[in-house]
Amino acid sequence: MTVNPDNLVLLFTTTCGASGELLGSDEKETVQLVWQVLNLITKKSGPVNEVLVKPEGGCMSEECVEVTGISAEALSSAAPLEEALSQFNERLCSEINTSAGNSFSLCTDGQLHLRQVLHSEASSKNILLPECFFSFFDLRKEFKKCYPSETDRKDLDLQSMADYLNLSVDSSDHAFTALKVLQMSSIAQALISEPVCHTFSCPEKVNEKFETGTCSKMERIDDNTVIRARGLPWQSSDQDVARFFRGLNIAKGGAALCLNAQGRRNGEALVRFENEEHRDLALQRHKHHMGSRYIEVYKATGEDFLKIAGGTSNEVANFLSRENQVIVRMRGLPFTATGEQVLQFFSPSCPVTDGSEGILFVRFPDGRPTGDAFVLFSCEEHAENALKKHKEILGKRYIELFRSTAAEVQQVLNKYSSAPLIAVAPAPILPVVPQPTFVPSTIAAVVGTRDCLRLRGLPYDASVQDILLFLGEYTADIRPHGVHMVLNQQGRPSGDAFIQMRSAERAYLAAHRCHKRSMKERYVEVFPCSAQEMNIVLMGGSLSRSGLSPPPCLSPASYTFPPGGAVLPAGAVLPTGAVLPVDTAALYPSQFLLNPRPLAPAAFYPANSQMYMNYAAYYPSPPGSPPNMGYYPTSHAPSTGSVLSHPPTAMIRMQSHTSAHAYASGVKEILSMVQGYQPSNSDALVTLPSILSAKQPIGDQSLGGGAYLDLQLL
Repeated sequence: MTVNPDNLVLLFTTTCGASGELLGSDEKETVQLVWQVLNLITKKSGPVNEVLVKPEGGCMSEECVEVTGISAEALSSAAPLEEALSQFNERLCSEINTSAGNSFSLCTDGQLHLRQVLHSEASSKNILLPECFFSFFDLRKEFKKCYPSETDRKDLDLQSMADYLNLSVDSSDHAFTALKVLQMSSIAQALISEPVCHTFSCPEKVNEKFETGTCSKMERIDDNTVIRARGLPWQSSDQDVARFFRGLNIAKGGAALCLNAQGRRNGEALVRFENEEHRDLALQRHKHHMGSRYIEVYKATGEDFLKIAGGTSNEVANFLSRENQVIVRMRGLPFTATGEQVLQFFSPSCPVTDGSEGILFVRFPDGRPTGDAFVLFSCEEHAENALKKHKEILGKRYIELFRSTAAEVQQVLNKYSSAPLIAVAPAPILPVVPQPTFVPSTIAAVVGTRDCLRLRGLPYDASVQDILLFLGEYTADIRPHGVHMVLNQQGRPSGDAFIQMRSAERAYLAAHRCHKRSMKERYVEVFPCSAQEMNIVLMGGSLSRSGLSPPPCLSPASYTFPPGGAVLPAGAVLPTGAVLPVDTAALYPSQFLLNPRPLAPAAFYPANSQMYMNYAAYYPSPPGSPPNMGYYPTSHAPSTGSVLSHPPTAMIRMQSHTSAHAYASGVKEILSMVQGYQPSNSDALVTLPSILSAKQPIGDQSLGGGAYLDLQLL
C-alpha cells in the first residue's frame, strides 16, 4: 500500500442491476469498468478507459441498459470478470509505467464500487483480485476532510460536490459512466489545486485475510458494529463467514459461530466489524448467497457478541494466543484419553503445534473430561490431513473431527464451565387444579434441601444390591427404606432411581464422587436433588433437562387425605344389590389389610404453587421400596390415619364374573373410570373423590374392556 501515491486512478464500476446508492445490494454482476488516471504531481489527467465484462447470467436490467447504453451484442463478446480484471491491471500499469517506479492508488465515489461490488463478486467466483484493489481513496471522505462544514457525507454525491466547487462537465459528448469519471477527475483536481492544496495520503485498507483472536467478556463493544447472520451451512467456518463479507473489514476475532444446546452449530453467526459504516454495508447483503443458500443479515448488539465469543479463562486465552493457527475440534474422546494419545492419533502426517501444549481438553467444573478437545495445526495442509482422520478409532471409540474457530472454543468452554447439574423448573404455564395435601411416605427432609440423590442411566436389570455396591462407602448414609426405583408406564425399570441420604453434605459428596461411575458396562449419572423433586417423580411426574413436570392428580392408596364427611349421607338409598359390610375381613383379601407406614405431616406441594397438566400416565414405584424388602410391613395392625381406618368419601369394589378375566388390559382402563391402583388378583379396590362420581361407574357395568364387572358401592 502506497502512502503518498504519484497517480490517482479514478474508477467507476457498473453492474447489470441497481445503480447509485443501491449498487451491489442486489448481488448483480459487474458489466463495465471505466477509469481515468490523474497525475498528482503534474495535475494532468489521461484519457478515459473502458473494459466490458461478460456476466455469467447473461442478462441486464432495463435501468442498466438505459444508463450505460451497453448493448447485449457488445457484452456477448466481452471477457469474463477474471480476464477483464487482468486486462485492467495490464493497461493501467502500462499507462502509468509502474516499471519506472511510478506508484498509483485507486479512488472511487464512495465505498460501494470496491467493497460491495468487486470484492464481493470476486469472492463468490473464487477470483484473486490484483493487489491494487486492497487500498483506495474514498473521494467523498477526501472532500469532507477539506470541507468539514459541508452536508453529511451520506448525502454527498458527485453532482453535489461539483456544484459546491462550481465545476461543470460537458455531458453532450460523453456516456453516463464516462461523465461520472470526468466529474470525479475534475473534483480531485480542484482538491489538489490552490487554494485547497489537499494531499491524497494514507488510503484506507481492505482486509485481505480474516484474523482470528480472542475476546474478553470485560471488553466493551459498540452495538452499532455487530450483525447476526442466519442460514449458514452447518459445516461453514469463520473463514467462510469472512469470505461472505469479503470487502468489509471484520474486527480481529470478530466472526463467532453460534452453537445450540447440544454443542453443535445452529447455522447462525455473530460478526463484529471495525466500524458502523461497514456494519451498514453488511446489512445490505441481506439474502445474498453462500453457495446455494441465501443468508439473512440482521442487526445485533455487543452484548449478544460477548455472550457467544467472550471468555474469562486464562487457559483458553493462552491456547488461542498463537496466531495464524488452524483449530480442529475433536468430539467423542474416551474419558481416559491423554495428550500423548492425541498426538499419536494425528502423527506423523499432521503434527500438532507445540506438541501437547497445542491440545486443549474440555472439562466440567469439577475436572471431569467431557470427551471434547481442541487441537492447533500450523497450516491448512496439516489441518486437512487431520480432518481426513474423521471417525477413525482412538482407544475403543471413533472420533469426530471438525474445523473449529476461536469463538467456538470460548462457547464450548463457557457452556461446560457453567452447566448446572439439574435444570431449574420452568414457570407454570397452565394452572389446572388447586393444591392437594397428600404426601408420600417417610419423608422427613426439609423441602428444598438437596439431601437426596438421583441416579440416571441405570442398567435395566440393576437391583438394589447393585446400587448399594455402586455407592460404596456412602451406603452407610442411606436412610432406612431410602432407595426408590422408578418404573415406566409398563411397570418396568426406567433406568432412574432416587436415594434419600442422611444429610445434604453427604449427598453432595456422593454425587461428586460417584457421578459417571460404571455399573455393568454403563456409566451412571448421579445428581443431588431435593425431596420435593424426588416426590414429584415418584408420584408420576418427570424431571429432565427441560425442568420439572409435576404428576397427574393420582391418589395412591398409601396417601392420607383430609378428614371427609360421612360415607353415606342420611337418608341415602343404596343401589340394588348393594350390602353394607359388617366386617372388613369378609370383604377384602388379606393383602388389602396390610397397613401403610405412618406419614409425616408435611405438604407435598409448597404453598402458592401451581400444577401442570401432565398428558402422560406414569406409574411410579411404591413409596416403600426397595422392592426386595416388601412394600408394607407383614404384621401390623391398621393405624390411625390409614386409608382403611379412615376411608375417603366413596369406595367401589369391582369383581370379575369370569375366572379368566384378570384385568389383563392393565390400569389404564380403570383409570379411565376412576383413579387408583391395580391389585394382584382379579378384584380391585378403587377410591373416588365423592359419592356422586362413584354412582356413574356403578350405573354402567359394561366398562373395563367389555367384561361384566360387579361394581359395589362401599
